Amino acid sequence: MNTEKDFSPLTPNIVRALNDKLYEKRKVAALEIEKLVREFVAQNNSTQIRHVIQILASEFALSQHPHSRKGGLIGLAACSIALGKDSGLYLKELIEPVLTCFNDSDSRLRYYACEALYNIVKVARGAVLPHFNVLFDGLSKLAADPDPNVKSGSELLDRLLKDIVTESNKFDLVAFVPLLRERIYSNNQYARQFIISWILVLESVPDINLIDYLPEILDGLFQILGDSSKEIRRTCEVVLGEFLKEIKKTPSSVKYAEMANILVIHSNDLIQLTAMTWMREFIQLAGRVVLPYSSGILTAVLPCLSYDDRKKSTKEAASACNHSLMKLVTPEDDEDEEELKSRCPLGGCFWGHSVSNSGTDRSQVTLDLDGIVQVLDRHLHDSTTGMMTRIAVLKWLYHLYIKTPRKMFRHTDSLFPMLLKTLSDESDEVILKDLEVLAEIASSPAGQTDASDSCDNSDNKLELQVPVAANASQCVTELGKLVGDSSPSTPSMNSYFYKFMINLLKRFSLERKLLENRGAFIIRQLCLLLHAENIFHSMADILLKEEDLKFASTMVQTLNTILLTSAELFQLRNQLKDLRTQESCALFCCLYRSWCHNPVATVSLCFLTQNYQHAYDLIQKFGDLEVTVDFLMEVDKLVQLIESPIFTYLRLQLLDVENNPYLIKALYGLLMLLPQSQAFQLLSHRLRCVPNPELMRTSKPAGAKRAAYAHMDYNDLLKHFDRVQSKHLEVRHQRSGRTDHPDRKLML
Repeated sequence: MNTEKDFSPLTPNIVRALNDKLYEKRKVAALEIEKLVREFVAQNNSTQIRHVIQILASEFALSQHPHSRKGGLIGLAACSIALGKDSGLYLKELIEPVLTCFNDSDSRLRYYACEALYNIVKVARGAVLPHFNVLFDGLSKLAADPDPNVKSGSELLDRLLKDIVTESNKFDLVAFVPLLRERIYSNNQYARQFIISWILVLESVPDINLIDYLPEILDGLFQILGDSSKEIRRTCEVVLGEFLKEIKKTPSSVKYAEMANILVIHSNDLIQLTAMTWMREFIQLAGRVVLPYSSGILTAVLPCLSYDDRKKSTKEAASACNHSLMKLVTPEDDEDEEELKSRCPLGGCFWGHSVSNSGTDRSQVTLDLDGIVQVLDRHLHDSTTGMMTRIAVLKWLYHLYIKTPRKMFRHTDSLFPMLLKTLSDESDEVILKDLEVLAEIASSPAGQTDASDSCDNSDNKLELQVPVAANASQCVTELGKLVGDSSPSTPSMNSYFYKFMINLLKRFSLERKLLENRGAFIIRQLCLLLHAENIFHSMADILLKEEDLKFASTMVQTLNTILLTSAELFQLRNQLKDLRTQESCALFCCLYRSWCHNPVATVSLCFLTQNYQHAYDLIQKFGDLEVTVDFLMEVDKLVQLIESPIFTYLRLQLLDVENNPYLIKALYGLLMLLPQSQAFQLLSHRLRCVPNPELMRTSKPAGAKRAAYAHMDYNDLLKHFDRVQSKHLEVRHQRSGRTDHPDRKLML
């Protein structure tokens, strides 16, 4: 430094001492400066005061010489002390050079800068608030200082500044938030600790309403919540907890819409529970305001539903979110925009926009149905999706088809293949929920077609035709008989029902393991969901056209077993048992034509419907069939079924020998087919119990029971049976490479 230069009003002794390397001499100089400035204050000589500060700043604090910089810092602090309450008039000139020294490479000089600024702030108190942003900016840098002394000094200054802010009611939050928003994304742990501590202080001040600016800092808070430091995470949790308390106290003033998307993007394990907890509160407090963000919420929530007990709290919070969000969807969401507008007062709605309070008019928010369906479909396609998540997805789809059927049917063509594929899921509960969705699709009035379309279908002549309205015209079935409106117990099906049945059978054909392991379960559940008559009628229609005869035989066997044994089919068995109505006769004929793919199943259907003479006629034809081990096993199973509760009425009819001669003949026919096995012994013992007809003679005229359905052409049915069996025989010969008609062989 040029010692010849004029530094007045500073004396040469003061200048020399300020430049000295010894702290004690610089301190003496500072005391002299304090005395000098006090005199100027007494004289009200602001010009000289500014001149002293300017010299200390430019010639010393900003000097190239380190000792001069140290002297300048202690001199500026001395000026502030001397100014006292008047220091506020000169704060800009006092603070700026000190803050510049915060960036000095010398750690001791940075420490002296902290010390100097502490003294300046301590004297000025509330007067420093207009300069808060520059002070905060400087402190945020020193919070991560590697030197422990500098860090300690900055912490003292930080505490002093927090005390001042807490005491004051003049803090400019609007000016501070942009800086806070910028600094909150620091990755340094000390800087994060500094930021979070300030947010906690500001949140505790009654006159500072930080909740209004929460959307601007919430993302940064969740970033900090994922910090590796346990202490920082704990402090951040406290801050977020305080914000959440305040949100619950004043829910109507919270900007939910602006924060909803912030929450859904945070899926890190460390912060997921907090995000889910916030989301749960948002949905419950804001209601339909969050509907436009449903797809994002579901993206975050659904995977959490499959967590194990190690993340039980997160799973429970996610489940609550999911349940609450689902409840927000109502039938009104199925209305088109024009329909909603017609119910909305002029000028009272802002279409497609969300608002920031829970008192929103329902019409002001729009359900993001397309986005929701896309998320649900993506989770179904993802092979890594957990079971509970898949169940939740299917529950959502079912709920949407119930609440918004018209809009959901726009997505059905894209969803349908995946819903069918989900039937192969390893979980029975998933399959059950999947079937509920498919059943709702197949029976929803929103999927109905015109009655004329239902009756005139040249491409699918064997399609199950069900009137779509009470006054729909009668449809001609494949039997050529008129069938009236569905019975009250039979719900009307839409165009997707038959498509569903066709694709379900295709799936069984391609996945024989599915048919073997889950086929009965799926069909039984469908019979509960869609009415058994519809299921069996349609499947029989489709199987009649099935080109894979082996599959057709297996499928008929499966359907027949379900028909004869399942509790769910009790009503349908009773309907077929007596054939008292034209509809039941038509159903029998429909089933019969497909049941012909499996001879033993056809006989069992005749037993069920008490067509005993026809059963006997069929068994007579068994002599022309190729008797295999599988065939004999089916006969064995039929014998076991005859002994089951299902056929109690049949066994009792053996008492009426005169009126049921063909029943006895048919049973003897089965006995003659069987080798002398356990089933043979069982049936033989049963037939030995048939009483002497002379002892059981009654006056009841024979054949009266058959009058109810004497109009059926049994010769035509027998011819159909022959044609079907000829096809089966031809296919078997082709598979075995034989072209001639072989002798019948017992395949044992």
